[in-house]
Amino acid sequence: MIEVDGPFCRVSESGFEMLIPRWEGHEPETAEEADATITFPDGSRRYATFMTLDVVRQIMDKNARTGESLGGRYFWCSDLIIVRDVGLESMVAAIRDLISSGDIEGACGLLDPLDEDEEETDIQKELR
Repeated sequence: MIEVDGPFCRVSESGFEMLIPRWEGHEPETAEEADATITFPDGSRRYATFMTLDVVRQIMDKNARTGESLGGRYFWCSDLIIVRDVGLESMVAAIRDLISSGDIEGACGLLDPLDEDEEETDIQKELR
């Protein structure tokens, strides 16, 4: 279930929690791009950027006009997961599948552990 939590959307499931910053004009049902931090019960965290094919095309078209990235001939973004359908549910489904297949480690970069001053996630609190 996706819940709005102040400036974030939060997805809490038994095996992970996703925290997605809310961007103006990007509603959970229609978002075509998002960044997410995925936290696991052991406290490890990974990062993902989600985009639809349409968003990638728009960026490449813009780069063709501005001359960036060899005039729009390529596009790259670290930790990119391209989803076919809009909405955060599509992105969460991709993370579920990447976890179950074991591909999450190759698809999403590992983040540093939380500092002592940073807030624990709900999933970490449940495990204490």
